[in-house]
Amino acid sequence: MICVGKTGERFYSDAAAEYAKRLGGYCKFELREVSEARLGASPSAAEITAALADEYRRMKIPPRAYVVAMCVEGEELSSEQFAARIARLTVDGVGQIVFVVGGSYGLAEELKRAAQLRLSMGRMTFPHALARVMTAEQIYRALSINAGAKYHK
Repeated sequence: MICVGKTGERFYSDAAAEYAKRLGGYCKFELREVSEARLGASPSAAEITAALADEYRRMKIPPRAYVVAMCVEGEELSSEQFAARIARLTVDGVGQIVFVVGGSYGLAEELKRAAQLRLSMGRMTFPHALARVMTAEQIYRALSINAGAKYHK
């Protein structure tokens, strides 16, 4: 998972670390942070676009990875549908899935266009640190569902 920005509050980083630890039982999980581009108090649309493009360049997403862009305009899936999608990717031989969680201005349009899946947590807005935890939790839940574990109820 690649995330833009730092978590800030310790409870967010503790929660993300807990899910990263749990995910270790199912997959090789790595959480990588890319610093958020610095913008002034009232950036123009062009400045925001340039900043998001810079963040995308610095992510260094592996060329053969299946990319999931976490964005509000993405598909909304239930946990079971998400688990089925992950299972299908595994059957299809996808070796690396990269989930990307943006910062306060979201993700670059170029990244969203290049992603194989745009995934939404709903139409509500969440702090990016919470979105990071929620994404990690849903990955863990999907892998638990696929393994037949009792975590998902």
